[in-house]
Amino acid sequence: MYDLNGKVAIVTGAGGRHGIGRAIALRLAQEGADVVVTDIQRSLDHMRPADRQAGWRGLPSVVEEIEALGRQGLGLYSDVSDSAQVTDMVGRTLEQFGRIDILVNNAGSQPGPDRVLVVELEESAFDEVMRVNVRGTYLCSKAVAQHMIGRGGGGKIIVISSGAGKRGRARFAAYCASKFALIGFTQSLAQELGEHKINVNAICPGLVDTERTDFIAAALAPEGQSAEEHRVLMIRERSEAIPLGRVAAGEDIARTAAFLASSESDYLTGLSISVAGGSEMS
Repeated sequence: MYDLNGKVAIVTGAGGRHGIGRAIALRLAQEGADVVVTDIQRSLDHMRPADRQAGWRGLPSVVEEIEALGRQGLGLYSDVSDSAQVTDMVGRTLEQFGRIDILVNNAGSQPGPDRVLVVELEESAFDEVMRVNVRGTYLCSKAVAQHMIGRGGGGKIIVISSGAGKRGRARFAAYCASKFALIGFTQSLAQELGEHKINVNAICPGLVDTERTDFIAAALAPEGQSAEEHRVLMIRERSEAIPLGRVAAGEDIARTAAFLASSESDYLTGLSISVAGGSEMS
């Protein structure tokens, strides 16, 4: 549907089998792009048992899938909140591919200690969410935008915010603050980069059943209920409240990302697009 042949994309936070990052990376590859995927997670201890049994290996598996689609792939372990590692990520991408046309800022903090009431929220947990979600997006966007401006010809920067960036939720204060910040960052960066023909837009997913959902369930499960039991309950209750009757899949977010990465979105910038089945309509 979208012609991304000859384009090079970076997708951060793409090592999860059920994650948004992997879904976006594969969709961009299907559309013709060569894709660099990054993640900080070297350990696979967080995997669902079925994924382990299926032989899932994280980034190496994603790269194999990209290459199976006939595109070039590169997997890099990188902490998006570390400026030196971000510089290395961009440098290694340019060394192998010579250009960057698309950046998808997808990497996010791991839910857990931050999913508490504000009066119980530790500074370290708050800071960790901001470090990954906000600082990481800033560092990656800055480094890639510098390259895009220098080479000319425009580009696409996509920020994965959240429905939680448009509406606050109890026990999600740190996460909501970070995702609200990303919407403001997207709007500011879009205005700064417009003259260079670089489009900057945000996607705001509703609940997506990824590995992150497992961590959220573990953090919020009441006493006497397992994390998996709470995950199933959470998915069912949220699905019943969504007009389209289900939570999102990674592919739902990937479709929007592919559109924003393509020339079809050339006159759109500074937007925060809800992909939430109708649970968010602004």
